[in-house]
Amino acid sequence: MEEKYILTLDIGTTTIRSFIYNSRAETVGKAVYSVVLHYPSPGYVEIDPDELWTKIVAVVHKSLQDASLSASLISAMGISTQRSTFITWSRKSGKSFHKFITWKDMRADKLVKQWNESYTWKLIKAGAYALYLVTRSKRFRAGSALKFMNSQTTLRLNWALTNIAALKQAVLDDDVMFGTLDTWLLYKLTGNTLHVTDVSSASATGFYDPFTMQWAGWAMTLFNIPMSALPTVVDTAGRHFTSTAPSLWGDSIPILSSMADQTASMWGSCCFDVGDVKLTMGTGTFFDINTGSTPHASVSGLYPVVGWRVGKELVYSAEGANNDTASIIKWAQNLGLFDNPEDTADIANSVPDTDGVYFIPAFSGLGPPYNDGTAAADSSELNRRPLAHT
Repeated sequence: MEEKYILTLDIGTTTIRSFIYNSRAETVGKAVYSVVLHYPSPGYVEIDPDELWTKIVAVVHKSLQDASLSASLISAMGISTQRSTFITWSRKSGKSFHKFITWKDMRADKLVKQWNESYTWKLIKAGAYALYLVTRSKRFRAGSALKFMNSQTTLRLNWALTNIAALKQAVLDDDVMFGTLDTWLLYKLTGNTLHVTDVSSASATGFYDPFTMQWAGWAMTLFNIPMSALPTVVDTAGRHFTSTAPSLWGDSIPILSSMADQTASMWGSCCFDVGDVKLTMGTGTFFDINTGSTPHASVSGLYPVVGWRVGKELVYSAEGANNDTASIIKWAQNLGLFDNPEDTADIANSVPDTDGVYFIPAFSGLGPPYNDGTAAADSSELNRRPLAHT
C-alpha cells in the first residue's frame, strides 16, 4: 500500500510548529520556529504579519526537507491556531491596516471596564435575566452573566475601528476584511481567495453566538462591527478549505481541517464523550470540558464555546482560562528566582511558613470563577511588612 503523509501546522503565541506524520502516526519530519511578539506601548502585544508569514512558509518548507518529501506527497494539512488574535486588511489590495492584535493585548482595558460597569450593559443583562425567568432559555441565562474580557476580540476590534484612521475610512468604503489568525492564514495559504473561519475559532471572538450559531447581531450594533467584513463560518473539517497555492511549496497541499488550538487539544486528547476534561498549560492555562450537543450556560465563570462541527456532529465545550502561566514562569526566571521551572516544586516545599505573604498570579486579572480582569496583587500590604522569604 502506498504510504500517505499528513502535515500539521500549529501557530501558537510562542511557537510555530510543523510536523509530518506517516500512516502509522509516526513523526517523519518536523520544524519549530519562535513567534516574535512586539510591545510598542505598555499593554500592547502585537505580531507582525509579514514576519509571521515568512516563518510559516519557512517552517513548512523545513519540515518537508526534514522528512525528505515533496509537497505533492502530502495527502492533507491540518491547522490549529491561537484564538482571538485578529487583524484587518484591505479587500482590494490585501494590505493590512495594523499588526495582529493578540489575545494577550490590553489596549482596550479601559473600554472593557467602562462597558462592564455601564448602565447600558447592566440593563441588557437585566433584560436577559428577565427573559430567562420567562422562557428558561439557556441562551438568556448565559447572557445575564456575560462579562467583557480583554482576551475576547470584541472590544479590541472596537478600539481598532475607532482609533485607526485608515481602517475607519476603509469601513466607509466597504474595503475591510476581518479575520482571526486562522482566517488570515487560510486567506494567505489559498492565494488570497478564501475568507472563512471555522466554528471553534469564531466562537472564541466574543461576538459569535454559540446558541444560535451565528454572528451576534447585538454586538454588530453596539460596537459598529461591519457584517460585510466578517468571514463565512464553516465546519471544522472538510474540503471547503480547498488547497494551498502551488507557488508556496512547489505543489498544492489539500487543507482538510482548521481548528482553534484549545479545542484541537480536546480532540487530540480524545475528549469525545460528555464530561471528558482536558487541562493544558502553555502561554496560559486552559480547562475545557465536553458538554455535548448543547452549550453550557454558567454563572460561575466558565463560558460556552464550540468545540467542533463536522457535518451533523456539533460538540460544545465549557471553558475556563488563566491567561498567564508560561509568562509568569518566564518573569520569575528573569528575576533570577530559579533557572529550571522544575525547581519551583522544591522551592515551594522548602518554605513551610511565608509569614502571611502570598503571590497572586494575576498578571492579566483572574480567571474563573471570578473572571475579573481588574484583579491584581496588592503591593500596599507587602510594603508594610518585610518579606521573610524571596
